[in-house]
Amino acid sequence: MRTGARARTTAPEEATPAVDVERVSKSYGQRVALDGVDLRVAAGESLALLGPNGSGKTTLFRVLSTLLTPNRGKVLICGRDAAREPADVRRLLGIVFQSPSLDSKLTVYENVRHHAYLYGLRGAAVRQRADRLLAQLGVADRANERIDTLSGGLARRVEIAKSMLVEPRVLLLDEPTTGLDPAARRDLAACLEKLRRDDGVTILWTTHITD
Repeated sequence: MRTGARARTTAPEEATPAVDVERVSKSYGQRVALDGVDLRVAAGESLALLGPNGSGKTTLFRVLSTLLTPNRGKVLICGRDAAREPADVRRLLGIVFQSPSLDSKLTVYENVRHHAYLYGLRGAAVRQRADRLLAQLGVADRANERIDTLSGGLARRVEIAKSMLVEPRVLLLDEPTTGLDPAARRDLAACLEKLRRDDGVTILWTTHITD
């Protein structure tokens, strides 16, 4: 992936961007995945990165989520340096990777609850937030059903609910619509827009699907 002009939003100049990528490069041996990428995303914005498979989108997301260190360049998440302050950056992120991360033998609510436990979250406040997210994403009526009974689109909504449980400021989604039919893709996009509008979360996602 390589960008030409620096991508910018219409946010005020004084506002701290939610995502600020400056001249980031990443290579795997002789293969260049990212070549001087510049990207700026304003807080509360939703942005999709469109590109074919193998164009470096997933590599960029791994850099943003601190799983990879770039060979060159800088990444700031809400003003935090991903290389120097990885723990602080991770607390700001919700992440949905391309590969499913749900336990298919657990119910929707059990998946969400166990995710909360990983972050040390307990109590009524977690239950209330889980209930609200499942309602926002249109899966509250399936809370007691096992994941393996859900369609691909509904399962993706549960993954997003998991990622939003920790109240992230930035939500990263890597090819979240893979394997979904056109109607399910539209429904998922509408759910994400509702989260952005209601929770003020910045959403950055990758896709190779033009619609």
